[in-house]
Amino acid sequence: MPKVKRDPKTISLELAKWAKTVSTCQRCQELAATRTQTVFGVGNPTARVMFIGEAPGADEDEKGEPFVGRAGQLLNKIIAACGWERSDLYICNILRCRPPGNRNPLPSEAANCREYLDAQIALVQPEYIVCWGTIAAQNLLGLTDPISRMRKKFFEYKNSRVLCTYHPSYLLRNPSAKKDVWEDLQILLVEMGIDLNTLPKPAK
Repeated sequence: MPKVKRDPKTISLELAKWAKTVSTCQRCQELAATRTQTVFGVGNPTARVMFIGEAPGADEDEKGEPFVGRAGQLLNKIIAACGWERSDLYICNILRCRPPGNRNPLPSEAANCREYLDAQIALVQPEYIVCWGTIAAQNLLGLTDPISRMRKKFFEYKNSRVLCTYHPSYLLRNPSAKKDVWEDLQILLVEMGIDLNTLPKPAK
């Protein structure tokens, strides 16, 4: 069923209100005490596709934008291989603060941040969500399966179809898994009605 036409400016204003609320959030005392700034989310307020990652790293904490470090640079190549630009998507994380030392988010931290994630999903209303990595997939869907078992199929969350694949940081450590991610994204692209023959070659 096609999405009802919505005003991007109105949605952007609502997202900005949430971002302002998040900027002063103290729900996780350790994260609030150690962050440089919060990292809310960026992109198209009416995007068909939302990307959800794990948490900000050092570069994201410094710049206030998700996926801008080495993993983000690789993600940009993946986005380009899909025929997209970052501005076509909406990109956020499970957490909006950097965990010290880039450790995994604690369950309590993810729970504290869930209201903000759900607000973003409710406002953007993506048709599709891509969960990048185990942390994002398990937290969004409430599952405990490893990412390797969650790939190659769609899940449902609210009104969105959800695809799960490896995190770009995993690909930096395991370059051979890039082909797995490309296989996953082809499933999404075909589902979206995109002709794979029109796409540029995937990033090496």
